[in-house]
Amino acid sequence: MEDRLKSIANQINRRTFLNNSLFGIGGAALSSLTNPLSAMPDSDELLLPHFQPKVKRVIYLFQSGAPSQLELFDHKPKLKEMFGQELPDSIRQGQRVTGMTSDQRSFPLAASQFTWNQYGESQTWLSELLPHHRKIVDEIAIVKSMYTEAINHDPAVTFVQTGSQQAGRPSIGSWVSYGLGSDNENLPSFVVLLSRGQNGGQPLYAKLWGNGFLPADHQGVMFRSGHEPVLYLNNPEGMAREDRQQMIQYLNKIHAEQYNTIKDESIKARIAQYEMAFKMQMSVPETVDVSNEPDYIYDMYGPDAKIPGTYGYNCLLARKLAEKGVRFIQLYHQGWDMHGGLPHLMKRLAKQTDQPSTALLLDLKQRGMLEDTLVIWGGEFGRGCYSQGSLKPDNFGRDHHPRCFSIWMAGGGVKKGVTIGETDDFGYNIIKDPVHVHDFQATLMHLLGIHHDQYVYKYQGRRFRLTDVHGHVIKDLLA
Repeated sequence: MEDRLKSIANQINRRTFLNNSLFGIGGAALSSLTNPLSAMPDSDELLLPHFQPKVKRVIYLFQSGAPSQLELFDHKPKLKEMFGQELPDSIRQGQRVTGMTSDQRSFPLAASQFTWNQYGESQTWLSELLPHHRKIVDEIAIVKSMYTEAINHDPAVTFVQTGSQQAGRPSIGSWVSYGLGSDNENLPSFVVLLSRGQNGGQPLYAKLWGNGFLPADHQGVMFRSGHEPVLYLNNPEGMAREDRQQMIQYLNKIHAEQYNTIKDESIKARIAQYEMAFKMQMSVPETVDVSNEPDYIYDMYGPDAKIPGTYGYNCLLARKLAEKGVRFIQLYHQGWDMHGGLPHLMKRLAKQTDQPSTALLLDLKQRGMLEDTLVIWGGEFGRGCYSQGSLKPDNFGRDHHPRCFSIWMAGGGVKKGVTIGETDDFGYNIIKDPVHVHDFQATLMHLLGIHHDQYVYKYQGRRFRLTDVHGHVIKDLLA
């Protein structure tokens, strides 16, 4: 009986303590935003970062639909010499193609229709489609030997973003948010921005920035264009901010009682989300307002920088979010899926993205932020060297190609003006320094001061990590 009374007394003491706190569990939940691992469930008692990080934040410029490396970064003059000839069997080696080209009787080689030149001290090859990239060619590291097992868009994008081709795992941004927290308690640590390069394009789903089995307050928060950047953030008509604050305080008390009863960790996450939403009411409108930017900044980012929802606008907004301490900023730009009319479509998409991507890098550099920011540009896989459909020089298409594709990385801890990896004369197979998707993820984590193979989360009896049981840091990429 005495033990039972002590137990009840302890329960009452905890309840009194929580109820008398200004925000109950909400305060504890908010404190976990800056040091979330203090409450990490059985994570081998690891505190992050494991070592001194090279970067504080990540801006990931994801080009959804898979841009053709053969039109941008991977110069293959051999294709021009052999335009229209059959892809040699010795190169393809019976490798898998998609259902869209599996019934083709031939695989005629299709060369890039654009001119190429070498630029910068690094003498890096660039297509004429990237005139602004010439300004940053000595700042970026181009990886030409990326590869993946996924051959279709949905599993490939899911794989790059979560480390698994199946839905349900946490996204990279959620792993980073959970492990490292935020530098600004008034903004989410993980923000998502969407733009579209042309009508249609491959669909994007919330699972790509979802938290998976991590606490819900670490999922990506999508900022939208228009008068309401975050849905349901504004108070209902007729409700004052003070009323909203009082409502949250009462909700916290109710949730505190509920947590004491059932000990469900998701309750803490729910409280943290309520608290964050309340703070974002003040912080988000100021953050997304780019109207006070000087004219030279607009000139730098290009004509779309003043149009909400465009890639140019989102690149400028990404810089503002980085300045405000957002840990992981994910941009998605749709429209790179080009199975036909590729030369024309490549011109359009490259024009939309070339200047803003370059401006973001230069803007970060002039503010002294590039040295502790990691910027990434790339899609989910590449494009094949043979023609899909018409072989007309101005109207051919390219099918999916997971065997090799190109991305670039820049910023703190990354070598400048280097090229990692090499593909064959047809741009079909990797012949030097292959880099798997998990290797890329491991390197990203390393730059943030995290040993990817030690950062684990125990869920349903298994230890999960972003890189699963794979991944090696790309040491040749590190400065």
